[in-house]
Amino acid sequence: MTILPILLLGFAPGAFWLWYFYHRDKLEPEPQSLVIRTFFFGLLIAIPAAIVEVAFSWLFAALGQVVLIAVIAPVVEEYAKYLCVRRTIYRDAEFDEPMDGIVYAAAAALGFASIENVGYLLFAIREGGWTGLEIAFILRALLSVPGHVLFSSIWGGALGRAKFMQDAASANRLIRNGLFGAMALHGLFNFLASFELTGNELLAVLGAIGLLILVVLAWVRIHRRMSEALLDSPYNPSNMTRQEPSSPSHQ
Repeated sequence: MTILPILLLGFAPGAFWLWYFYHRDKLEPEPQSLVIRTFFFGLLIAIPAAIVEVAFSWLFAALGQVVLIAVIAPVVEEYAKYLCVRRTIYRDAEFDEPMDGIVYAAAAALGFASIENVGYLLFAIREGGWTGLEIAFILRALLSVPGHVLFSSIWGGALGRAKFMQDAASANRLIRNGLFGAMALHGLFNFLASFELTGNELLAVLGAIGLLILVVLAWVRIHRRMSEALLDSPYNPSNMTRQEPSSPSHQ
């Protein structure tokens, strides 16, 4: 099998979810060029993030595989995706409403997840053939790829609100809490996914059920955050004048 079909399968879920989140930004859609650029920043930063993860896995091998999967990987990956937005588009004039934080966080997360997805699919077809590829594609399209954007939407939503807050200390605290929250949720996701590594069928099933519940709850949360962001937008017709978004109590 050539690499092209794997690339297409690997990027298809990310492209779909990027389209979905882009079109949720109904009031003042972002320039497509900036969204696509952020997607590729997320793709590119996956490479140094992988190098850091490998280095940590070698340095801290004694901690065990579960710690590496559920602690180190989420911290490295969420911080890498966060940097893609915070150090680039966050400073751009186009980042001009709370919803933009979620849109650009989604773009960076989906770029990261897409290249990661290609790697997992290559491994799946090598180890399990076509059946392994089909199973890996379905599970990752429904859980892992959207999972990345759901995690990152936590700090993305925080960035979107913080940029328009007058109190810098409160804004930084909101961003910090959002980043830590994303790392924690990502860690819980990876921990539940690691149940499959035990070889115990019951644990694997319980882990899968836990993952499904976690993703559903995360979807409910992100939809609520997007609705709040649109309500707080200065482009919302009900907001006659541009004002600071409401209290960060939503977080």
